[in-house]
Amino acid sequence: MKRIAIEENLSDIRSALQEKGYDLVTLKNQEDANDCECCIISGQDRNVMGIMNTETKGSVIDAHGRTADEVCQEVESRFS
Repeated sequence: MKRIAIEENLSDIRSALQEKGYDLVTLKNQEDANDCECCIISGQDRNVMGIMNTETKGSVIDAHGRTADEVCQEVESRFS
């Protein structure tokens, strides 16, 4: 199953992805994303300093303003 890093405060999305059987890890720092195919962020602290230097091989999905279903659909579309 695909491994996904997700920010801790996205509990509704976490629950929805767990129900679909995804392997989830809590995204606390860049190292948490290293072995993941996808990262889901809340978008609350996105690019605060105007510097974007974090690198990951997987997709990054911004969940800001989106429902759990919308995020799950995007995750599934990236893996299909």
